[in-house]
Amino acid sequence: MSFYFRPFPKVSYDLKKNNLPLQLTNITARYKIRDILKHNLAIYFEYTIQDSDRPDLMAFKYYDDETLDWVIFLVNDIIDPYYDWPLTQDAFQKYMISLYGGVSDAQGTVYEYRKILTKQKVLNDGTVIPKRYVVVDLNTYSGLSISDREEIDAYQYYEEENDAKRNIKILDRRYINIVKKEVENIFASNSG
Repeated sequence: MSFYFRPFPKVSYDLKKNNLPLQLTNITARYKIRDILKHNLAIYFEYTIQDSDRPDLMAFKYYDDETLDWVIFLVNDIIDPYYDWPLTQDAFQKYMISLYGGVSDAQGTVYEYRKILTKQKVLNDGTVIPKRYVVVDLNTYSGLSISDREEIDAYQYYEEENDAKRNIKILDRRYINIVKKEVENIFASNSG
């Protein structure tokens, strides 16, 4: 994780207010891949993060360099690796306990009511068309037919949110040097 900040520029800051400024990493700096690269789907492949996957291990697996975990964050617009990366099942359970006191309490708490606009469909070629819905209030929900509504408990809601983070893109290793040079150029031009 500490490698994520390696290409970031340094800034002189008097942290201790003693007129002895320190060279610190400017963690507020941000960069992004040029749109031409970002939207070129041929240079990425889809990946679903498994429970045991960690960014550094994935960087080693795909790029033979665990310090390139920041590339995975970059191509997926992950700004906060601690909260934008999916929780493991164990960490998720602990999170539910911290929020609701227990998993069963989370499962017994209504988080939202939904009106189903279209149900999930699977086409002949295997393409999955996801369910579409809107969040409604209890009165609207109560007036809907059973087949057109859905009650979501807190556990389901947070699990959906966590699982949505699992689908990422992995940059093809042939393009790693291009991205590294682009990041170096961006920060070199902004450091002076």
